[in-house]
Amino acid sequence: MAKKQALGSGLGELLGEVQSAYEKNLNEYTESVIELNVDIIKPNPFQPRKTFEQDSLNDLAQSILDHGLLQPILVYDDAGDFFLIAGERRLRASKIAKKSTIKAIVANDFIDKSRLREVALIENIQRENLNPLELAHSYQELIDDYKITHEDLAKRLKKSRTQITNSLRILELCSYVQDLISKNKITQGHAKVMVGLTEKDQEVLADSIVGQKLSVRETENLIKNLKQSQSSQKKRAVSNINKISPELQKLQEVFLQIGISTKISPQGITIQPKEEKILYLIEKLKS
Repeated sequence: MAKKQALGSGLGELLGEVQSAYEKNLNEYTESVIELNVDIIKPNPFQPRKTFEQDSLNDLAQSILDHGLLQPILVYDDAGDFFLIAGERRLRASKIAKKSTIKAIVANDFIDKSRLREVALIENIQRENLNPLELAHSYQELIDDYKITHEDLAKRLKKSRTQITNSLRILELCSYVQDLISKNKITQGHAKVMVGLTEKDQEVLADSIVGQKLSVRETENLIKNLKQSQSSQKKRAVSNINKISPELQKLQEVFLQIGISTKISPQGITIQPKEEKILYLIEKLKS
């Protein structure tokens, strides 16, 4: 228990470090802010964000041209090599805007190099720059790293436990649906109601959502109808089994013992394929 609390405290301290790096008065701490050539900044290998919408980047680039960069990026200076910790959208947009340099906060005094991965995760989570799938993976990584519960993570990030849990449920969906989520073709609301379905049903439903542009409510109704239909089919199957006579069931067992597969119904037994050897065995059984 003590270890769990210590790790939880570590996450809290890290949240404070990220916040401190951004809240510094840039005029007072000018030694921490530098102009860097955009082409020398190396990407953060731990960046949790995998997709970047081009239209959104273009809008941000235009904003940078109109108003300048309002928030510097965060970098780590490793013997003259500058690694991006946070602000990849701003860096990409600056390049689109044809900016040769960008303002950057050097975070060596505030953040330990060994924690760059956690910082990248938290920065993206706090700024809500991630799509639902990336967000779910980020939550899961923090939970695994710090050995904390959904409740603990919710408190640290100042989010509701329900939000954390619902986000993590996306990871239970099949890869086909997760790919559509990462491409923003399916929302978190759609994804949440699909959890628990078979992989085949998930794929069919996902195609329906995208193709028919179904709302979350329409998706819920479709799933409800699907489950009702499946329940009716199971009831009919059970009812049919109950109608099969004991004699037919006994005959099916006999066929099974001699290696013949059959399909049984209240109407009788179907044998496939009808080979001469099987027909011969049937005649033998009759005699």
